[in-house]
Amino acid sequence: MEPSPALPSLGFVGLGAMGAPMARNLLAAGYPVTVHARRHVLVRPLAEGGARAGESPADVAAHSTIVHVMVTDTAAVEEVVLGPRGIIQGAQRDTIVVDHSTISPSGSKRIAERLRAHGIEMMDAPVSGGIDGAAAGTLAIMAGGSEESFARCLPVFRVLGKTIVHIGPNGAGLVAKACNQIALIVNQLGAAEAMLLAERSGLDPMRVKEALMGGFAASKILDVQAPKMIRRDFSGKIESRLHYKDILIALEMAHELGIELPASALASKILTALQQRGGARHDSAAVFTIIDS
Repeated sequence: MEPSPALPSLGFVGLGAMGAPMARNLLAAGYPVTVHARRHVLVRPLAEGGARAGESPADVAAHSTIVHVMVTDTAAVEEVVLGPRGIIQGAQRDTIVVDHSTISPSGSKRIAERLRAHGIEMMDAPVSGGIDGAAAGTLAIMAGGSEESFARCLPVFRVLGKTIVHIGPNGAGLVAKACNQIALIVNQLGAAEAMLLAERSGLDPMRVKEALMGGFAASKILDVQAPKMIRRDFSGKIESRLHYKDILIALEMAHELGIELPASALASKILTALQQRGGARHDSAAVFTIIDS
């Protein structure tokens, strides 16, 4: 598809399991997209699909009015945005940086302040929905930033997601994502305990799961993760190291606010044990192995 001159030029930095399908959807929607990743092998398929290959985040920014970022953690975002070859080095005034990464809200606000001093706006816009949602363009997007920036980004968000909510100012989207991860990760432990109890009671856990999905216990996590637990198949798509990082962010926020999150604290202990046993790259459903030990 030929890019429409009416559409803004977009950048995308970070082409991992989530970033690549998101960038691909933007290309399919007709946007001119410049992409960059640390590993060139991740750039090649998108370049073959019509994207421009950027030499660095700064180069991506120099060719974009809205630059999307999807990397692992706060330090990675700081490097990509503020580093020697970062977005800040190439972006023009009025550029918007949209960070889809799940990082610390306080860290994100700090980065936003640095960018604003250069006339560059930032939105934290973490997503939920996993790799399947990224590929289908049905992600939930939780946005933090100014009303003006949100209005400019909304047409692009509509390509990437189905549920799009402007939560509030910078950092607000990441607070919402922390809430999302608490509900998800704690729910996952409940699914693991339920499946273990069913199994040890001599029942067919898949039948129990089927029954639970018909009542108030039904959830996306139970539906998706319980079969992995039952099969002991932990080679799936949601690496436990990411949930471990996310729950620590939530607990850090709770500490700053002077509140306790006991269920999240327990989840962090179980995820810590899983990391120590070599399960960092295993699907997060592998928390089942810690409970079943």
